[in-house]
Amino acid sequence: MLYRRMIKPILFKMDPEKAHHLTIGGLKAAGSIPGALAMLGGMYGWKVDERLASEVCGIRFPSPVGLAAGLDKNGQAVPAFSRIGFGFIEVGTVTPKGQPGNELPRLFRLPPDDALINRMGFNNDGADKMADHLRRLKQRTVPVAVNIGKNKLTPNEDAVSDYRACIDTLFPYADFFVVNISSPNTPDLRKLQHGEQLSELLSAVCDEMRTQHQKYAQTPKKPIFVKIAPDLNETELKDIIDVVSKSEISGIIATNTTLSRDGLQHPNATQAGGLSGRPLTARSTEVIRTIFQATDGKLPIIGVGGIFNADDAYEKIRAGASLVEVYTALIYRGPGLLKEIGQGLIRRLEQDGFSRISDAVGADFR
Repeated sequence: MLYRRMIKPILFKMDPEKAHHLTIGGLKAAGSIPGALAMLGGMYGWKVDERLASEVCGIRFPSPVGLAAGLDKNGQAVPAFSRIGFGFIEVGTVTPKGQPGNELPRLFRLPPDDALINRMGFNNDGADKMADHLRRLKQRTVPVAVNIGKNKLTPNEDAVSDYRACIDTLFPYADFFVVNISSPNTPDLRKLQHGEQLSELLSAVCDEMRTQHQKYAQTPKKPIFVKIAPDLNETELKDIIDVVSKSEISGIIATNTTLSRDGLQHPNATQAGGLSGRPLTARSTEVIRTIFQATDGKLPIIGVGGIFNADDAYEKIRAGASLVEVYTALIYRGPGLLKEIGQGLIRRLEQDGFSRISDAVGADFR
């Protein structure tokens, strides 16, 4: 209630990106102020029910609800996010070299649509800075994923080197990796989702992961997920599923932002960039269903796109997602959202007679 009644009205009077930086800066500062993290946990954290815990790709997740990439681009606020109820944190997207991203303004709110449009362009401080931030974490209470991409000036034919470089730098500090080939805001990036380019990239990424695993012999193997776009047609989606299924990739994140503008009310709908939030709810769930059915549930899926409440999260889980992520809803609803979703998921498990969240994964097909 504090966020929705007092903090949100202030933030929503500010430029969206300035509000974003203020929020991340404040959460980062909380990590160095004695007692601040405990206070944050007291305000928004909750004792996560053991029934929400699951193991995916050999990693234990205390809750299926994680933070999507894009909010903590440089891995600066992991301790704070870990205290408010997230089951895992995805940081990034990070590129080998720091880059400023696209020109301002590049982030837009669409309140009547419960949506955001961004054309950030992978603005980040680079892999070395990300490694430094994650290296300094004193204690990691939830898994941390690192979302990796290519620099804007790197041509697609050389993209492999950028993804390899990110893994080389960040391997010791991530619990798993996410290969981002689906942002609409880096020129030609989405072309990496198709054909030989996809096969070659995934082969190289898996090869680099094997190399790093041998280098850090005492470190467990680390899963790799691929994040795909919601705007793929049926043939393109099935082709991607086929390529991923034949590779050593661990799973798929469905989905990134969309270029669609169907049904939007706010004038900012004319802005270029990727749309996230409520308008993506149905489409991302549809993609999850397609992946789950095509792979007989054997390929882990992280569902993201338009999750604003427990019903949204549970629908994606029943459709086949082992884990889910939120971003836009956190901006509109605040950190209390995590407790609301978590408690709502428990009620839905009880109603359906499931003893654990993993029992509900893909339940629509049983």
